[in-house]
Amino acid sequence: MSDADRELTAEGRRKLRETLQVASQADMQPTLLLSSPLLRAAQSAQIAAQALHYKQEILKTNVLLPNSRLERVWDEIRVHRDERELLLVGHDPLFSHLTGHLLGAPELQVDFKKGAVLRVDFESFGPKPRGVLRWFLTSKLAAQTAKTAPNSRTSGQ
Repeated sequence: MSDADRELTAEGRRKLRETLQVASQADMQPTLLLSSPLLRAAQSAQIAAQALHYKQEILKTNVLLPNSRLERVWDEIRVHRDERELLLVGHDPLFSHLTGHLLGAPELQVDFKKGAVLRVDFESFGPKPRGVLRWFLTSKLAAQTAKTAPNSRTSGQ
């Protein structure tokens, strides 16, 4: 089976839902959801849409494919600069490199684990990104948060 045809595992779905539940407590409310067209990303985008009560169409874009160029992703973000909150769903190695690029520190490498969620804010949308990291949530941290937070069990939906 090719990588493009691989589905999310049941465990992957569970971890993603758990991560999104914790992220939603940070008032995560995307106004536009962009996804890689590959199967796992599309499935992840659907789970995110459900978990975050996103009712619009999920836009699929090739700029979020694993080996896409970072500049193309920034150009896509700039096209949607009027959106209040943009959620990108994609793959590694792109996202590990994209994080540093969006922060204006291209040499920065981030271990972007499966199911992780990252928030970067931008004050302007010039030719080169200079974002501010607001938070980074991995599925492992979300699981720990869910275990210790009162009344925060995942629904399993």
